[in-house]
Amino acid sequence: MNKTYSAKPVEVTRAWYLIDASEAPVGRISTKIATLLLGKGKPMFTAHVDCGDFVVVINTNKAIFTGLKENQKKYYRHSGYPGAIKERTVKEYRKIDSTALIEKAVYGMLPVNKLRAGRMKRLKLFKNMEHNHSAQTPKVISFKKERKS
Repeated sequence: MNKTYSAKPVEVTRAWYLIDASEAPVGRISTKIATLLLGKGKPMFTAHVDCGDFVVVINTNKAIFTGLKENQKKYYRHSGYPGAIKERTVKEYRKIDSTALIEKAVYGMLPVNKLRAGRMKRLKLFKNMEHNHSAQTPKVISFKKERKS
């Protein structure tokens, strides 16, 4: 009789992946990042064990938003006081901190539980091409479509 496999935290091996944010829209990149952080693509995936991988994202300042999202999409925050709601567009956010755009998108795609903070710590975001994780030899994930000749 077959038994259901349940991963243990000591059995987890973590790989490193490199994603260029300038290759595809933020939503498409964020879903791939969330899947890698969760470890859903691994055969040993267990929901209550953090089996995800490390993800390095470069070129966040060149992140792509389709349509009119650059000027019309708004991010809201509220202090809790009456009338204290603040809003920023994608264009304003990009000037302040371009890494926060992808971080917010991925954060919203992860399940709300005690493992979310640990998963977000494995997400490494960089504004330019330079990153300090080349020693880990991350596998490059490309979103560019190959043309058929």
